[in-house]
Amino acid sequence: MTKKHLVACCLVCVFMVSAEINKGNTLLTHGINTPHKPGLDAPDDSTGEEERLLSFANELIPLDNEKVAYRMNAHLKAHRFSRIQTNRLHYRAARWFPVIEPILRRYGIPQDFKYIPLVESGMSKGPDSPKGASGFWQFMPGTARNYGLRVDRHIDERKDVRKATVAACLYLKDMYSYFNNWTLVAAAYNVGENAIKKELGRGNDNYYEMKLNRETASYVYKLVSMKEIIENPVEYGFKEGSLYAYKVGLPKQMPFAERRMDMAALQALHLLKPALL
Repeated sequence: MTKKHLVACCLVCVFMVSAEINKGNTLLTHGINTPHKPGLDAPDDSTGEEERLLSFANELIPLDNEKVAYRMNAHLKAHRFSRIQTNRLHYRAARWFPVIEPILRRYGIPQDFKYIPLVESGMSKGPDSPKGASGFWQFMPGTARNYGLRVDRHIDERKDVRKATVAACLYLKDMYSYFNNWTLVAAAYNVGENAIKKELGRGNDNYYEMKLNRETASYVYKLVSMKEIIENPVEYGFKEGSLYAYKVGLPKQMPFAERRMDMAALQALHLLKPALL
Protein backbone atom coordinates (compact mmCIF):
# COMPACT_ATOMS: atom_id res chain seq x y z
CA MET A 1 0.00 0.00 0.00
CA THR A 2 2.90 2.35 0.85
CA LYS A 3 4.58 1.62 -2.48
CA LYS A 4 1.40 2.54 -4.39
CA HIS A 5 1.18 5.90 -2.60
CA LEU A 6 4.86 6.54 -3.30
CA VAL A 7 4.42 5.87 -7.04
CA ALA A 8 1.34 8.13 -7.18
CA CYS A 9 3.20 10.99 -5.46
CA CYS A 10 6.11 10.65 -7.90
CA LEU A 11 3.76 10.86 -10.88
CA VAL A 12 2.10 14.02 -9.49
CA CYS A 13 5.51 15.67 -8.99
CA VAL A 14 6.61 14.84 -12.55
CA PHE A 15 3.37 16.29 -13.95
CA MET A 16 3.75 19.54 -11.98
CA VAL A 17 7.36 20.05 -13.11
CA SER A 18 6.41 19.41 -16.76
CA ALA A 19 3.56 21.90 -16.52
CA GLU A 20 5.88 24.63 -15.23
CA ILE A 21 8.38 24.00 -18.04
CA ASN A 22 5.66 24.16 -20.69
CA LYS A 23 4.26 27.34 -19.16
CA GLY A 24 7.53 29.11 -19.77
CA ASN A 25 7.55 28.11 -23.41
CA THR A 26 4.18 29.61 -24.37
CA LEU A 27 5.02 33.31 -24.42
CA LEU A 28 4.66 33.71 -28.16
CA THR A 29 2.41 31.97 -30.63
CA HIS A 30 5.25 32.05 -33.16
CA GLY A 31 8.69 31.38 -31.73
CA ILE A 32 12.23 32.14 -32.79
CA ASN A 33 14.99 29.58 -32.57
CA THR A 34 18.22 31.47 -33.21
CA PRO A 35 19.58 34.90 -32.27
CA HIS A 36 19.28 37.46 -35.03
CA LYS A 37 20.26 41.07 -35.61
CA PRO A 38 17.41 43.24 -36.92
CA GLY A 39 17.88 44.42 -40.48
CA LEU A 40 19.13 41.09 -41.83
CA ASP A 41 16.95 39.29 -44.31
CA ALA A 42 14.74 36.58 -42.89
CA PRO A 43 15.77 33.06 -43.97
CA ASP A 44 13.50 30.92 -46.09
CA ASP A 45 11.06 29.33 -43.63
CA SER A 46 9.85 26.52 -45.85
CA THR A 47 10.52 23.60 -43.51
CA GLY A 48 6.86 23.25 -42.57
CA GLU A 49 7.64 23.45 -38.84
CA GLU A 50 4.89 24.63 -36.52
CA GLU A 51 6.84 27.66 -35.31
CA ARG A 52 7.23 30.61 -37.66
CA LEU A 53 9.56 33.55 -37.50
CA LEU A 54 7.90 36.95 -37.40
CA SER A 55 9.22 39.58 -39.75
CA PHE A 56 8.48 42.93 -41.33
CA ALA A 57 9.52 43.54 -44.95
CA ASN A 58 11.72 40.44 -44.74
CA GLU A 59 13.57 41.80 -41.69
CA LEU A 60 13.21 39.56 -38.65
CA ILE A 61 11.70 40.70 -35.37
CA PRO A 62 14.40 39.94 -32.73
CA LEU A 63 12.27 37.77 -30.49
CA ASP A 64 15.38 36.46 -28.74
CA ASN A 65 15.26 39.82 -26.94
CA GLU A 66 12.93 39.34 -23.95
CA LYS A 67 11.65 42.92 -24.02
CA VAL A 68 10.85 42.71 -27.74
CA ALA A 69 9.20 39.31 -27.33
CA TYR A 70 7.03 40.60 -24.47
CA ARG A 71 5.90 43.67 -26.44
CA MET A 72 5.24 41.64 -29.57
CA ASN A 73 3.15 39.17 -27.62
CA ALA A 74 1.16 41.99 -26.00
CA HIS A 75 0.35 43.56 -29.38
CA LEU A 76 -0.66 40.22 -30.89
CA LYS A 77 -3.04 39.65 -27.97
CA ALA A 78 -4.50 43.14 -28.41
CA HIS A 79 -5.34 42.33 -32.04
CA ARG A 80 -7.13 39.04 -31.38
CA PHE A 81 -10.81 38.80 -32.27
CA SER A 82 -11.67 38.47 -28.58
CA ARG A 83 -10.32 42.02 -28.12
CA ILE A 84 -11.40 43.90 -31.24
CA GLN A 85 -14.70 42.02 -31.86
CA THR A 86 -14.96 42.91 -35.55
CA ASN A 87 -13.98 41.66 -39.01
CA ARG A 88 -14.05 45.15 -40.50
CA LEU A 89 -10.30 45.28 -41.17
CA HIS A 90 -10.43 42.01 -43.10
CA TYR A 91 -13.25 43.33 -45.26
CA ARG A 92 -11.31 46.50 -46.03
CA ALA A 93 -8.14 44.54 -46.78
CA ALA A 94 -10.10 42.39 -49.22
CA ARG A 95 -11.50 45.53 -50.82
CA TRP A 96 -8.33 47.57 -51.19
CA PHE A 97 -5.27 45.31 -51.21
CA PRO A 98 -5.81 44.41 -54.89
CA VAL A 99 -5.52 48.15 -55.62
CA ILE A 100 -2.45 48.78 -53.46
CA GLU A 101 -0.38 45.64 -54.04
CA PRO A 102 0.41 46.07 -57.77
CA ILE A 103 1.51 49.66 -57.17
CA LEU A 104 3.87 48.61 -54.37
CA ARG A 105 5.24 45.89 -56.63
CA ARG A 106 5.76 48.28 -59.52
CA TYR A 107 7.85 50.62 -57.36
CA GLY A 108 9.82 47.88 -55.59
CA ILE A 109 8.28 48.43 -52.15
CA PRO A 110 7.90 45.35 -49.89
CA GLN A 111 4.32 44.12 -49.70
CA ASP A 112 4.26 44.45 -45.90
CA PHE A 113 3.88 48.21 -46.36
CA LYS A 114 0.29 47.64 -47.48
CA TYR A 115 -0.50 47.31 -43.77
CA ILE A 116 0.37 50.97 -43.14
CA PRO A 117 -3.05 52.22 -44.34
CA LEU A 118 -4.77 49.70 -42.05
CA VAL A 119 -2.80 50.98 -39.05
CA GLU A 120 -2.85 54.66 -40.03
CA SER A 121 -6.48 55.10 -41.07
CA GLY A 122 -8.21 51.72 -40.92
CA MET A 123 -8.39 52.14 -44.72
CA SER A 124 -10.99 54.84 -44.28
CA LYS A 125 -11.30 58.08 -46.25
CA GLY A 126 -12.94 59.72 -43.26
CA PRO A 127 -12.24 63.17 -41.79
CA ASP A 128 -8.74 64.60 -41.50
CA SER A 129 -6.72 63.99 -38.35
CA PRO A 130 -6.40 66.86 -35.82
CA LYS A 131 -2.90 67.49 -37.18
CA GLY A 132 -4.14 67.75 -40.77
CA ALA A 133 -3.20 64.31 -42.11
CA SER A 134 -5.69 62.81 -44.55
CA GLY A 135 -6.46 59.79 -46.71
CA PHE A 136 -5.57 56.11 -46.43
CA TRP A 137 -1.87 56.94 -46.08
CA GLN A 138 -2.46 59.89 -43.73
CA PHE A 139 -0.31 62.32 -45.68
CA MET A 140 0.32 65.78 -44.30
CA PRO A 141 -0.41 68.49 -46.91
CA GLY A 142 3.24 69.51 -47.39
CA THR A 143 4.52 65.96 -47.84
CA ALA A 144 1.67 65.17 -50.22
CA ARG A 145 2.53 68.15 -52.44
CA ASN A 146 6.23 67.24 -52.37
CA TYR A 147 5.36 63.88 -53.90
CA GLY A 148 3.05 65.11 -56.63
CA LEU A 149 -0.39 65.19 -55.03
CA ARG A 150 -2.68 68.15 -55.49
CA VAL A 151 -3.98 69.48 -52.18
CA ASP A 152 -5.99 72.69 -52.22
CA ARG A 153 -9.47 73.92 -51.40
CA HIS A 154 -10.88 72.38 -54.58
CA ILE A 155 -9.13 69.01 -54.82
CA ASP A 156 -7.44 66.77 -52.26
CA GLU A 157 -5.70 63.87 -54.02
CA ARG A 158 -4.69 62.34 -50.70
CA LYS A 159 -8.14 60.73 -50.79
CA ASP A 160 -7.45 59.18 -54.21
CA VAL A 161 -6.20 55.74 -53.18
CA ARG A 162 -4.24 54.99 -56.33
CA LYS A 163 -2.51 58.38 -56.57
CA ALA A 164 -1.81 58.48 -52.84
CA THR A 165 -0.28 54.99 -52.98
CA VAL A 166 2.03 56.07 -55.81
CA ALA A 167 3.09 59.10 -53.73
CA ALA A 168 3.64 56.86 -50.69
CA CYS A 169 5.87 54.57 -52.77
CA LEU A 170 8.01 57.49 -53.91
CA TYR A 171 8.28 58.73 -50.33
CA LEU A 172 9.20 55.28 -49.00
CA LYS A 173 11.84 54.80 -51.70
CA ASP A 174 13.43 58.13 -50.85
CA MET A 175 13.64 57.18 -47.18
CA TYR A 176 15.06 53.75 -47.97
CA SER A 177 17.81 55.32 -50.08
CA TYR A 178 18.93 57.06 -46.88
CA PHE A 179 18.22 54.49 -44.14
CA ASN A 180 18.82 51.27 -46.12
CA ASN A 181 16.55 49.49 -43.66
CA TRP A 182 12.81 48.95 -44.15
CA THR A 183 12.05 48.80 -40.42
CA LEU A 184 13.57 52.25 -39.97
CA VAL A 185 11.65 53.46 -43.02
CA ALA A 186 8.38 52.35 -41.41
CA ALA A 187 9.29 54.10 -38.15
CA ALA A 188 10.24 57.26 -40.06
CA TYR A 189 6.93 57.17 -41.92
CA ASN A 190 5.23 57.49 -38.56
CA VAL A 191 7.43 60.00 -36.75
CA GLY A 192 9.32 61.74 -39.56
CA GLU A 193 12.84 61.25 -40.90
CA ASN A 194 14.49 63.74 -38.55
CA ALA A 195 13.66 61.81 -35.38
CA ILE A 196 15.21 58.63 -36.81
CA LYS A 197 18.23 60.54 -38.13
CA LYS A 198 18.71 61.97 -34.64
CA GLU A 199 18.84 58.46 -33.18
CA LEU A 200 21.28 57.37 -35.87
CA GLY A 201 23.44 60.36 -34.96
CA ARG A 202 23.62 58.97 -31.43
CA GLY A 203 25.06 55.75 -32.83
CA ASN A 204 21.85 53.74 -32.48
CA ASP A 205 20.72 52.03 -35.69
CA ASN A 206 18.44 49.45 -34.06
CA TYR A 207 14.75 50.44 -34.08
CA TYR A 208 14.01 48.18 -31.12
CA GLU A 209 16.52 50.03 -28.93
CA MET A 210 15.82 53.59 -30.07
CA LYS A 211 14.39 56.18 -27.67
CA LEU A 212 11.20 57.11 -29.53
CA ASN A 213 7.80 58.40 -28.54
CA ARG A 214 5.29 55.78 -27.44
CA GLU A 215 3.37 55.72 -30.72
CA THR A 216 6.45 55.25 -32.91
CA ALA A 217 8.03 52.75 -30.50
CA SER A 218 4.89 50.61 -30.99
CA TYR A 219 4.46 51.24 -34.71
CA VAL A 220 6.29 48.24 -36.18
CA TYR A 221 4.71 45.95 -33.59
CA LYS A 222 1.30 47.17 -34.76
CA LEU A 223 2.19 46.58 -38.42
CA VAL A 224 3.36 43.04 -37.71
CA SER A 225 0.25 42.34 -35.62
CA MET A 226 -1.96 43.60 -38.43
CA LYS A 227 -0.10 41.41 -40.89
CA GLU A 228 -0.60 38.38 -38.64
CA ILE A 229 -4.36 38.75 -38.14
CA ILE A 230 -4.95 39.38 -41.86
CA GLU A 231 -2.75 36.55 -43.13
CA ASN A 232 -3.49 34.04 -40.34
CA PRO A 233 -6.95 35.03 -39.08
CA VAL A 234 -8.01 31.67 -37.62
CA GLU A 235 -4.95 31.56 -35.36
CA TYR A 236 -6.13 34.78 -33.71
CA GLY A 237 -9.73 33.77 -33.13
CA PHE A 238 -11.31 34.99 -36.38
CA LYS A 239 -13.69 32.45 -37.91
CA GLU A 240 -12.70 31.91 -41.52
CA GLY A 241 -16.24 31.07 -42.58
CA SER A 242 -17.60 34.35 -41.21
CA LEU A 243 -15.29 36.73 -43.08
CA TYR A 244 -13.68 37.26 -46.44
CA ALA A 245 -10.16 36.57 -45.27
CA TYR A 246 -7.63 38.12 -47.60
CA LYS A 247 -6.61 35.90 -50.52
CA VAL A 248 -4.33 36.73 -53.42
CA GLY A 249 -6.24 37.18 -56.64
CA LEU A 250 -7.71 39.62 -59.08
CA PRO A 251 -10.59 41.82 -57.89
CA LYS A 252 -13.07 39.98 -60.09
CA GLN A 253 -12.46 36.86 -57.99
CA MET A 254 -13.64 38.53 -54.79
CA PRO A 255 -17.37 38.20 -54.03
CA PHE A 256 -17.23 40.91 -51.38
CA ALA A 257 -15.91 43.41 -53.91
CA GLU A 258 -18.61 42.43 -56.38
CA ARG A 259 -21.44 42.89 -53.90
CA ARG A 260 -20.55 45.82 -51.68
CA MET A 261 -17.77 47.87 -53.16
CA ASP A 262 -18.71 51.50 -53.64
CA MET A 263 -18.19 53.43 -56.86
CA ALA A 264 -14.90 54.99 -55.75
CA ALA A 265 -13.40 51.56 -55.17
CA LEU A 266 -14.67 50.24 -58.48
CA GLN A 267 -13.11 53.16 -60.30
CA ALA A 268 -9.78 52.56 -58.56
CA LEU A 269 -9.85 48.89 -59.51
CA HIS A 270 -10.64 49.78 -63.11
CA LEU A 271 -7.61 52.08 -63.24
CA LEU A 272 -5.35 49.16 -62.42
CA LYS A 273 -6.15 47.10 -65.48
CA PRO A 274 -4.38 49.05 -68.21
CA ALA A 275 -1.58 50.47 -66.09
CA LEU A 276 -0.46 47.91 -63.55
CA LEU A 277 -1.78 44.37 -64.06
